[in-house]
Amino acid sequence: MVWIDCEMTGLDLHVDELIEVAVIVTDAELNPLDSGIDLLIKPSATAMNHMGEFVREMHTKSGLLAKLDTGLSVEEAGRQVLDYVKRLVPEPGKAQLAGNSVHSDKAFLAKQMPELINWLHYRIIDVSTLKELAMRWYPKVYGLAPEKTGNHRALGDIIDSLNELRYYRSVLLPAGEGPSTEELQSAAAHILQTSPFK
Repeated sequence: MVWIDCEMTGLDLHVDELIEVAVIVTDAELNPLDSGIDLLIKPSATAMNHMGEFVREMHTKSGLLAKLDTGLSVEEAGRQVLDYVKRLVPEPGKAQLAGNSVHSDKAFLAKQMPELINWLHYRIIDVSTLKELAMRWYPKVYGLAPEKTGNHRALGDIIDSLNELRYYRSVLLPAGEGPSTEELQSAAAHILQTSPFK
């Protein structure tokens, strides 16, 4: 899995830009293959001027805004990220993009780092799906999830997302082979028999 988190100047894909990209690659058991990378990107003046007050305050509080003048060009950052991913995932189309509400990150990456998105599998692993389901079906599980400490910085947010998925896996998807073949076949048949969409 290629875990990516991005910080942007905002969420308007037509105007806003990437300002930080972090990546951690894990195996299927959520073990990091190394410590990851975290790159700052210097945005255009247009994107900086478009930044809303809420986002500006968030990036000021995290310390990110003060560091952007030292950021890389988006082209150089894209090259470094792709080289990093290729080193750990040498075969294209195999590893899924993973993260929290990662569709938003994917949209900005597709616009500003399309070669990276093209290297990854088309499916994504979005921790926010499990979070939303837990909130509806297992509110206690949702309420006791690990506290986030990422402070709206990309690498910290990835670590939060990884810890969150590890938590949901441990309490909602316990280790082992799961139900027997007969139990699974019975459950599948029951779902089809009771479907409201017959």
